[in-house]
Amino acid sequence: MRRALVAAREPQHRISPNPRVGCVLLDPDGRELSVGRHLGPGTAHAEVDALTRAGRSVTGATAVVTLEPCHHTGTTGPCTHALLAAGVIRVVYAVDDPNPVAGGGADALCAAGVDVVAGVCVDEAHELNRRWLTAVGRGRPYVTWKYAATLDGRSAAADGSSRWITGEQARRDVHRLRAAADAIVVGTGTVLADDPRLTVRDDDDRDLPWSRQPLRVVVGRRDLPATARIHDAAAPTVALRTDDLRAVLASLHNREVQEVWLEGGPRLAGAFVAAGLVDEVVAYLAPALLGAGPPALADAGISTLADALRLDVEDVTMLGVDLRITATPSHEKGTS
Repeated sequence: MRRALVAAREPQHRISPNPRVGCVLLDPDGRELSVGRHLGPGTAHAEVDALTRAGRSVTGATAVVTLEPCHHTGTTGPCTHALLAAGVIRVVYAVDDPNPVAGGGADALCAAGVDVVAGVCVDEAHELNRRWLTAVGRGRPYVTWKYAATLDGRSAAADGSSRWITGEQARRDVHRLRAAADAIVVGTGTVLADDPRLTVRDDDDRDLPWSRQPLRVVVGRRDLPATARIHDAAAPTVALRTDDLRAVLASLHNREVQEVWLEGGPRLAGAFVAAGLVDEVVAYLAPALLGAGPPALADAGISTLADALRLDVEDVTMLGVDLRITATPSHEKGTS
C-alpha cells in the first residue's frame, strides 16, 4: 500500500477535480506485476493504468489501491468492471470513496466473489487526499488561508507598505503552493489597495502558462477599475459580487474547485475564520517588528481567550530567514 501511495503522489501537476490514486498489482505469489497512478481528468484511473502496464494476464492477481475502486461510468468506465474482467480475485484498499455517485465499488466486488480488504494505511491515504475528501464530503472547497506577517503580527506598515515583508525564498515557496491550488481568493479591497497579479510565477518572475494558472477569484460588491491586473489574460478570473462566503464556496464548488488558496486581507480572512470556513493556515513570519499597521487577521468573531481558535501545528520550516508554519484547526482533526 505504501508503494501505491508513493505512486499516487508522483504527478507534479494539479489533477483536480479528481483524487490522487495509486495502484499496485501483485501476482498470486505476492510479486509486483505493475504500478499505476491516475494523472487527472480524462486519463485512465490508477487500476486501469496498472492493468495496462502489466502487459500480460493478471488472472488471480491482487490489486492494492489507495482509494475504493469506482463503480460508475464517467469519462472512463468503472474500475470494478475492469478489475473483474482482468481476473483480479483480491482487492485491498485504504479509504472508502465518499462520492455517492462513484462509491459502492467494494460492495460490487464482494457481490462478484472478490475478496475485499479495506482500511489499510487509512491515515496516510486520508492525508494524501485531505482536500479532495473535504470537497466531496462537505460540498465545498478546502480552504487554506495564507498570510505573511512580521513577528508582531503586522501584515503591512502604518503607511500601508507591505512589499516585501518576507524574503525571496518565502515568496518562491508561496508560488509553489499556489500552483497546487485550484483557485486564489481575495477581496475587492486587496485588489484596490495592491493591484496584485495573483498568478503563479517562476523563479524569474515570469507567469506560468495560462493552462497551469489557478482561477483568480475576487469577492465583494465594490467596482474594480478596468485597468486592474486581475483583468489581464495571464490567468482565468471570476468576480463574485457577494459578501456571503458560503455562497462563494458553493459557486466555486459548482466550478469543480477543490482547494481554495485564501490570500485576501485581514477583514476577508477574519470573516472566513468567523464562519468556520478555514481548514488550514499557512503563515510566513518574517524576523521583523513594526509595532503599528494592519494586523494579519481582523475581527474573527472571537471576544474572549476561551473562544480562541486553537491550531495543531503540522509543520515548521525555515525559508531563508523567514519561518513557515502550517497548522489546522484542532476541531477539524479526524474529519473529512
